Order: sequence, then C-alpha cells, then structure tokens
Amino acid sequence: MTDFADLLSAAMARLAGPGDMARLERLSGGANMESWSFDWNGGGYVLRRAPSADYMAGRPYGHADEAALVMAAHAAGVKAPEVVGLLSPPDGLGTGYVMRRVEGEVAPARILAAPPPSLLTDLGQELARIHAIPRAAIPAAIPAMDTGAALAELRARFLSHGGDRPVIALAIRWCEDHLPAAAEPVLVHGDYRMGNVMVDGDGLAAVLDWELAHLGDGHEDLAFGCMTVWRFGHLDNPAFGLGGLSEYFAAYQAAGGAAVDPARFRFWLVYRTLWWALGCLQMGEAWRNGADPTVERVVVGRRTAEQELDLVRLLEEEAPAAERTRALPPPRPAAPAPTGEPANREIVQAVRDWIESTIKPASQGHARFEAAVAINALGIVLRDLDAAVRAEDADLAAALLTGTATLAQPGLLAGLRRAVLDKCAVDSPKYAALARARDQWGG
Repeated sequence: MTDFADLLSAAMARLAGPGDMARLERLSGGANMESWSFDWNGGGYVLRRAPSADYMAGRPYGHADEAALVMAAHAAGVKAPEVVGLLSPPDGLGTGYVMRRVEGEVAPARILAAPPPSLLTDLGQELARIHAIPRAAIPAAIPAMDTGAALAELRARFLSHGGDRPVIALAIRWCEDHLPAAAEPVLVHGDYRMGNVMVDGDGLAAVLDWELAHLGDGHEDLAFGCMTVWRFGHLDNPAFGLGGLSEYFAAYQAAGGAAVDPARFRFWLVYRTLWWALGCLQMGEAWRNGADPTVERVVVGRRTAEQELDLVRLLEEEAPAAERTRALPPPRPAAPAPTGEPANREIVQAVRDWIESTIKPASQGHARFEAAVAINALGIVLRDLDAAVRAEDADLAAALLTGTATLAQPGLLAGLRRAVLDKCAVDSPKYAALARARDQWGG
C-alpha cells in the first residue's frame, strides 16, 4: 500500500498541485475496474483504474476516451463526476483517471431501504438527458452498436464457452427471432442501474461507470436497470426496484426521451439478461487466464445461474398454457451424510468457518470485503459437492439454438425450470427470484 500511495501522491502532485494524501482506501464492488477513494489537500477524489493492462485488451476504447466522454457528459449538464486528469505511463499506476469525489450513497440495499421520493423520476429524467447529449460532443472513439452483429458475437461467445447451456441457447434463438429494426442512435450509457448511481438526501447525485457507453438504441438503457438482478430483491418494483414502469417511462418521456415501445423494451430486457449471463462466464475466464486473479471474479463467474433463472421466467410465456402449468420433475435426492474421516465438504466447511470467525472480523476495508467473498465462494463449493449433476446439456442447447426444440415440446419447459432452480440453489441460494420461482412453479 505504501508504494501505491507514494505513486498516487506523485500523480496527484502533477494533476492537482503539491499536497498531502489522507484516507486512501480501496472501494468495495465494481465488476470490472478498481476504485480508490482518497483526500488530497482536503478535497475528496476517486481514482478509477484497470486491475491490469491485460484487462483492457479487446475493449473498444481506453480510459482516455472514457474520461473524455465523462467530461462531455458533465459539460452537458448530466450528473457525471468531474474529471481531474488522466494517469500517464510514468505514474506507474496503470491506466485510469482521477475524478472529484461525489458524496452520497451508492449501495443498492441502503438506497432501496429508504429511497428519496423523487429518485425514480430523477432516474428517468437523467436518462433522457444522457440520450440528448449532442453527437458532436461525443468522442469519436465511442463505438456505434449494430444489434444484429452484437447478437452474433454473443452467439459466438456462447459457443466458445462450450455451447452447453440450454437456457442461454433458448435466449439467443429468441433474440434472433425478435431482432428489432435499427433505432435512431443516441448515447447509451450501457450500465445504467442501481449500483452505478449515487444518491443523497435530495435524490440522484451522480451517474457512475461509463465504460460501456456506446451509440445505439435508447431502449437498451431503459431496460437494463429493470432487469431482475438489478432490483436487488425488490421484485415487485420492476423499475430499478423503486416503482412501476409507467412512472419511469413517463418521467423519461416528459424530459424529452423518445416514446417507449413495449416490444422493443422487452427485447432489450431479454438481450441484456442474456448479455449478463455470458458476461458472468467471461468474468470467470478473466480469473482463469490471469487477467484478474481476485476471488471476486470467480464468484461473479458463478452468477450465470441467476440470469438463467431470469431468462426462463422472461421467456416461459412463449410456451403453450399446458406447458406453463405442467408439474416439475422431482428434485434430485440429497447427498448421504458423510461418515468416517472428514469428507471434502467437511474440510471446506472448516476452512469457511475459520475465515468467517477469525479472518473476516480482523479485516478492514477491501480486505474485509474479500473475506466475505471468499466465504461465499466456499459456500458455493460446499453446495456443489452435494449436487448430483450440473445443468449443462450440449445436445439440448444445440437443438434450441437451431430451433428444432422449442418451448412447445412437452416437458421441455418443466425440465428447464427444474434445472435452473437446482443450479441457482447451488450458485446463488439467496437470490430473491429463486424463492419467487419456487413459489410460482411449485419447486
């Protein structure tokens, strides 16, 4: 930490003038980038940087263009952070940029426990402002999204990961069959959801994490924050876990946003759920190839199960009524209780208990967060050791991808429901939609 602090102090002296650093800490969370909060000469700042140079490989633009976009959004009146400056290679800190810190709450659970009354309206209005940023103000490196080409890339990525997850195959085929006509392009934030917005007592305070921004269909942004996973347990409030879609859409349209097309919105809800399912798989690959060796990446890699569950819930209405009411296959039998010398699951349990009782209480800041993630990771292993089989099925996935199998096939939906229930129970048993699906499906 001392070497890092010294390097960051030298960079800040270049960017903001001589001074002293205080309260340097790694912020928890962030699926892709590191964030560090600190004070410099009494002012609050945040450094956003990549965990490794390899982690930026293959991205359509780097931090210089991302920072330029944030600056353009800030200049256009959007609640984007104020960029202070870019890291440079001599800084020895990798790639990234420094912003003035915005004070407020970012944790979804705390926001949703007592949201400001105006927050859902604020989110709709702010998204309209983002979509209205003039094309001339947007850096040339920000790419335009061709939805058909992007969907083809998701298909290719799925096949590269083994092509053996039937629910993902079903979603790819559905998106291919429901691909909308091209929309008039606007600046799409690309990650507009709870977790990437900061809130204070007056409402929305800042929009964070612009790394996925591109030119494309505004309905993509409208849908992303309404995914089940980003409602953080508030399942009955489809807009950000805050309220209803009609209120959200009305606020967006009143602030100048285009009229909302329900069919286009549904397409993007399915597409982005599919996208995040594959994104979780990619997180696991980032750990596997060494680009990001953190335990957090391994755990996020297992959250594909949540999105598979959500995809079945989104697409089951395509099945005939008789299939939607068909009983589920019985659950797999429980594993027998271990006897004799400690079994693998008991050894894992012992290590998990030790981290929870000894390591986590003695840790602070990001180290405490990592200890919690490690406890979660070992919990997944414990449940997986007891699971009979996983939900992968290459033959069924291929049939769904080609359309030779559909949800009209007797028993197929019931089988998919059982598979995603069992898989999510291993990988993410506290996921709110899992309990809801069990109630609805009789599982």
